[in-house]
Amino acid sequence: MIKNLLYIVTITGLIASCNAGSNPKKRVKSIPDDISVLGALPLTVPVPEDNPMTSEKTELGKLLFFDPILSGNKDVACATCHHPEYGFAESLEISIGVNGSGLGLSRAFNQPNDIPFVKRNSQTVVNTAFNGLTNGEPKVGSQAPMFWDLRVKSLENQALEPIKALEEMRGHAYEQSDALDKVLSRLKQIAEYRQLFKEAFGAENAITKENLGKAIAAYERTIIGNNSRFDQYMRGNHSILSHNELDGLNLFLKDGCTKCHHGPMFSDFKTHVMGVADNGKLKSPDDGFEKRYAFRTPSLRNLRTTYPYMHNGKLKTLENVLEFYEDLSGGKIANSTIKPEQIDPLTEKLNVDFKDISLIVEFLNSLNDEKYDKSIPSRVPSNLMVGGNIN
Repeated sequence: MIKNLLYIVTITGLIASCNAGSNPKKRVKSIPDDISVLGALPLTVPVPEDNPMTSEKTELGKLLFFDPILSGNKDVACATCHHPEYGFAESLEISIGVNGSGLGLSRAFNQPNDIPFVKRNSQTVVNTAFNGLTNGEPKVGSQAPMFWDLRVKSLENQALEPIKALEEMRGHAYEQSDALDKVLSRLKQIAEYRQLFKEAFGAENAITKENLGKAIAAYERTIIGNNSRFDQYMRGNHSILSHNELDGLNLFLKDGCTKCHHGPMFSDFKTHVMGVADNGKLKSPDDGFEKRYAFRTPSLRNLRTTYPYMHNGKLKTLENVLEFYEDLSGGKIANSTIKPEQIDPLTEKLNVDFKDISLIVEFLNSLNDEKYDKSIPSRVPSNLMVGGNIN
C-alpha cells in the first residue's frame, strides 16, 4: 500500500513537473519532504587558504601521485591502489601495496613475501575534496575527515600517511620515523623535481614535507565528479531521473538510508558500528575507530566503479550491501564477535525490504559521474614505472 502511494505521488510529481518548467519546488513535491537532507555537490571546490590551487602545483601533484619514488622499494605509487581505471580506487577487497605486482584483480604479492595486506578497502579519491561536506556544519579543507577511522584531517595530511605505512608504501626499506625524510632526500636528488617544486611554491629549497602533502592534495582536488544525473535533478532538471530511479529515491528515503547517508556526499562522516564480517585475509580482526569496530560512513557517489564495498571489501555488489542492511534491520549481525548492544542505534531506523533493493540500486546509479580527469602521465621525473609495479 505504501509503495503504491509513493508510486502515485511520483507520477503526480512527474505530471506537475511538465507544467512547472524549471521550478525545483514543484518537482521536489514528488518525493517525501526529507529529500531536504540530500543535496547537489557544489560546482566549485573548497580550497584551504594556505594551499591555493595553481596549475604548477596540480601538475606536480599529479606526477607525485603516479611516481613510485615515494615508496620504500620504489614499486608502489599512490595510483597503484587509486587508479583511474577503477575510479581512483581498485577492485580488490583489501589492498596489496608493497611487494605486489599487477593491477586490479590481477594484483598479487610477489614471492617470497612477508608484507601483510593493507587492512582496509581502498577508498576512491574522486570527490574527496568534498569530504566533510554536509547539510549541517561542513568540515572541509583543513578540517576534512579522512580514512575509515578518521585518524587524520585534510587531504594534505592524508597524502603523507601511506608513505609511512609498512604495508602500503614503506615496506622494510626504512623505519616509519625516517620515511618522509628518506623520500624527501630522494626527491631533492632529482633536478626535475627541484625545479617543479620551485615553480609550484615560488621558492628555492621547496621540497619539504608540507609541500609534498600540499602538491598531492592540490592534484586530488582536481579529481571531481560533481555533475551526476542526481546533481542535475537537484539543480532543477526534473526530467533527468527515470521513473524507476525516482521510485528508488523514494524508497532510499523511506527505508532509513539517509540516517547515515545524507548531505551532498551522502555521508554524515561519522563512525558507526554495523557488524560487517571480518575479512579472513587479515591475521587479526580490524577493530576500527577507538577499537569499537566502528567505521566512517562512506560516500555513495560513483559506486559503479568503486566495488567491492564496506571497510574491508566483504560485500561484492550493491545488492549484497542492501541485503546486509535488510538482515541488520531484522536483527541479524554478520560479525559473530559483535554483540547486539554494540550495533549503532541508528540501525533501528532501517527498514530495508528485499523487494525494494533493485529500485534503490537504480537510484544509486544516478549518483555516478565519471567525467573526471582520468589521464595518466606518460612518464614521471624519477623515470620509474608510472603507477608503480602494475604490469
